[in-house]
Amino acid sequence: MSTKERLKQDQSDNIIAYSELAIRNNAAVVEYCRISMAALSGGTAGLLGLTGLCGFGFYVFAVISLWVMLLTKAGGQWKKYFVNRRSLLTGGFFGGLFTYVLFWTFLYGMVHVY
Repeated sequence: MSTKERLKQDQSDNIIAYSELAIRNNAAVVEYCRISMAALSGGTAGLLGLTGLCGFGFYVFAVISLWVMLLTKAGGQWKKYFVNRRSLLTGGFFGGLFTYVLFWTFLYGMVHVY
């Protein structure tokens, strides 16, 4: 077996091989989507004038929306593209949060502070 494949045993005792290159590519694409979503939703929150917990709630809403969109795009075959669904939701949460806060405060300051 090649060193570029990873094995996982599912519940029915079948062994599933994952390509390391494909997993890294999918993770890079998801991270790009997550950072782009954080920048866009942070800008939107700043333009809308959200403050405090409403702004952070908007980030949680955006993260969950992106997660649902990624799973919808993958369809019922999400196991072909990702090892598990939870890593799509929780992976990179705080990195995206920092980007979100940066754009949120920048655009809020440009639009709503005199």
